[in-house]
Amino acid sequence: MSVSAVLSAVPAAAHADAAPGEGPHTEATRPQEPRTGPAPGVLMPPPVRAEDSGDRLTVTVRHLGDTGGRTYELRCHPAGGSHPTPEQPCETLDRRTTWGKDPFAPVAPGTLCTMLYGGPATAHVTGTWAGRPVDARFDRADGCQIARWDALVPLLPDTGGQ
Repeated sequence: MSVSAVLSAVPAAAHADAAPGEGPHTEATRPQEPRTGPAPGVLMPPPVRAEDSGDRLTVTVRHLGDTGGRTYELRCHPAGGSHPTPEQPCETLDRRTTWGKDPFAPVAPGTLCTMLYGGPATAHVTGTWAGRPVDARFDRADGCQIARWDALVPLLPDTGGQ
């Protein structure tokens, strides 16, 4: 039986009480009004707490010549924490955060790097940036690692080439 034959077989009385333009709907098939609010049984995320807002990083730097090392906190959006100038590293990270790129990503395996030693400084950055967890380690063991470090100055200290 063709579709047109099936449609013509529906008696006119089946939709005589329908409003003009509604067609033959039963209560079970009648289009529903859009719902407002969450569907029943759907859990909503917890409310945002003030201590969870913004981006937070902990930076631990070691082997910095005569200072030895230090640890500081950085909060962005709004800028704050124990970093001496929190606005500058927040701006640097904002510039380096682009769609599809991780500003804390390690050097890709197989990358050719110059055999240039940049000193014994190391850094460990943990926390949350752009809603994602961060656990990144930095050193200055070769040209690629030096470039990766320098790209995040002033989040990481400028070692002055040591």
